Amino acid sequence: MLVLGSMPGAASLAAQQYYAHRHNAFWPIMCDLFDIDPTQPYDARCRSLLRAGVAVWDVLEQCRRVGSLDADIEKGSIVANDFRGFFDTYPRIGTVFFNGATAQNLFRRHVARGLSDATLRALQQVRLPSTSPAHAAMTRSQKAAAWAAVREALEQPLAGDDA
Repeated sequence: MLVLGSMPGAASLAAQQYYAHRHNAFWPIMCDLFDIDPTQPYDARCRSLLRAGVAVWDVLEQCRRVGSLDADIEKGSIVANDFRGFFDTYPRIGTVFFNGATAQNLFRRHVARGLSDATLRALQQVRLPSTSPAHAAMTRSQKAAAWAAVREALEQPLAGDDA
């Protein structure tokens, strides 16, 4: 399964780490969901998440914006990542979780039309609340409750499996 953000924020770009802003709830939630030691170095947490069956990426390869807010992305500067190649390389990915509405909207506008109908039909797409501290309409506990869907999806048998 794949978790997609929109584009790393300034703290993440500076640290070269996904969800590096100290108030972003992504790593605390993922560590709780998958029993990952949050004090592990970033690379170890990433490997633990991959072992659990969760890949993390962003919809956008590049864009221009001032600051970290998705609302500040300059529309004419958007370049999406190569999802056709990604899904060709990883055909078993059946679920995409979007970290917030902007990631889902960017995927629909800049990625979906470039994917085959078969690929799109095979993908379950689920929008989750943004883990960003800018999404203050929900508490971390509320976000964590919604994000439990990631673990629950991994516990479901794959189509065709004998379970």
